[in-house]
Amino acid sequence: MLTLPLREAREMERRFTGLNTHLRQVVSQSVPPHNRRGEADIHIESGHTGEPPLAGTYVDYEPAPREYELSVAQTVLRVHSRVADLYNQPMNQTERQLALTVEALRERQEEELVNNREFGLLHNADLTQRLHTRSGPPTPDDLDELLARRRRSEFFLAHPRVIAAFGRECNRRGIRPRTIRHQGAPVISWRDVPLLPCDKIPISETGTSSVLVLRTGEENEGVVGLHQTGIPDEYAPGLNVRFMGIDEKAIISYLVSAYYSAAVLVPDALGVLEHVEVSR
Repeated sequence: MLTLPLREAREMERRFTGLNTHLRQVVSQSVPPHNRRGEADIHIESGHTGEPPLAGTYVDYEPAPREYELSVAQTVLRVHSRVADLYNQPMNQTERQLALTVEALRERQEEELVNNREFGLLHNADLTQRLHTRSGPPTPDDLDELLARRRRSEFFLAHPRVIAAFGRECNRRGIRPRTIRHQGAPVISWRDVPLLPCDKIPISETGTSSVLVLRTGEENEGVVGLHQTGIPDEYAPGLNVRFMGIDEKAIISYLVSAYYSAAVLVPDALGVLEHVEVSR
């Protein structure tokens, strides 16, 4: 920041008329009051009697919201025609190979949703929702701070080694995290918020990683996944399989494509605990 004594500022205004005009325009601009989240305050009157004049208000909105272009992961599945003709019993070889291909695409999609520079969760968390650990390893205090920054946190995402490091910190303090069932599987939790393993969250060469906490769903103003339905030759939501023909070697080709992206609807829907040590 550049500061000037008032006397020198007046001298600058006298010498440079363009600067004087610009400063007066800035001062004359009326900026509406904002709350701590940067949104325009909604003026509400309460506790009054009689008929006093009520203050006018408006709800802040983004005039040019961010647009998300769906990303794509693609591959070409090749199956020899004799395999499809002779070896589809008792198991359909084409269907099994296609299922494995789709699974690999979904794995790549998960990695992109976490690490992509444009829409990945690690790179789209608001600066106010990024925290550092208190002492290095992930502690109950760190997770409490993450939960305190948002409402209705649904789950944590962390690398399995980070979850193991959190378990060591709990053991050191004599705390036993509660085990709950999430989608039919037992997982450990903190404050009844499940810690779900995600090996797509990277661990740096120095042995540090990150912990994500999310609130999901459009109705909850959370993190939402984006995909297009009703695409040609749709195999699953946002994924299609298109026949590409048979070449001169009798090999059948299928183009398998997955379209996806993710959006954080409001800043407090996603939080990140950074520089989490896992090797201590």
